[in-house]
Amino acid sequence: MEDLGLKALTVVSTVAAHRSFRAAARDLDMSPSSVSHLIANLEKRLGIRLLARSTRSVSLTEAGQAFLARVRPALAEITEAIEGVHELRDRPAGLVRINASTWGADRLLPVIAGFLADYPEVRIDLVTDGRLVDIIAEGFDAGLRLKSIVPQDMVALPLGIEEALVIVGAPAYVEARGMPRTPGDLLGHECIRARLPSGAMMRWDLGKGGRIPDVEVDGRLTLGTTELAAKAAAAGLGLAYVERREAEPFLIDGRLVQILPDWTPPFEGEALYYPRQRHPSAAFRAFVDYVKAWKTDFRAERACSPA
Repeated sequence: MEDLGLKALTVVSTVAAHRSFRAAARDLDMSPSSVSHLIANLEKRLGIRLLARSTRSVSLTEAGQAFLARVRPALAEITEAIEGVHELRDRPAGLVRINASTWGADRLLPVIAGFLADYPEVRIDLVTDGRLVDIIAEGFDAGLRLKSIVPQDMVALPLGIEEALVIVGAPAYVEARGMPRTPGDLLGHECIRARLPSGAMMRWDLGKGGRIPDVEVDGRLTLGTTELAAKAAAAGLGLAYVERREAEPFLIDGRLVQILPDWTPPFEGEALYYPRQRHPSAAFRAFVDYVKAWKTDFRAERACSPA
């Protein structure tokens, strides 16, 4: 059979993972035209269309899905073989690909900054995604999501950072409309809704000592992110349910006050996760070891910090 070329196979796999020619080109350090040309030649030599293109997105055809299902394991084996050679070097080198939520990426970025300083021959590709992807099928070394939603068949390494979602409102709004004392009181307020990256409406999940109230809040304003919701609440447009770190600057300067704090306790935050049965690259092993060391140092710093 005619040699199809490792480069072309890698390119089509990367385009399929990113669903974008431009994103794949950035990942591969190529021009979009070169990526398009390689894929067009590959499709011509195979005699089938691998990718369905539209003005907004790129997706695999049925033939493309079947083709990559066979090709990706082989590409992974080749990558592992190359990384095996890298292990003979003095320092880890190569690419580590991580898929994370936007919130998780924000938490992981300081860790990545320190890691890259210590390992100058390693590259990190941190992809943010609103959906929980199959990290193996889409070519990632690891994912980063809330510990509670990490797939059970994965190794999970919690970062050890507690998170909290809080209800907040502007002092002037609370003075005018009254301070809610129970979750049921929220039904009489303007509640600013936010959409998750997946497009679903974010639920106001409240809980206290095992009690979970059945409250479906309503409001006239819906926004695309909880960050915007925090700003809208600070502007006096209603109450918002947001990530505490998004509300923190407004809480500190007094533009927001917290509502029903007993009903919004902290919870376990993000965890790095990766497959159990896999031969990781030297670069990824170094990254996991670095995250573990960072977590130990982070705990020690918190233990020494005044309450």
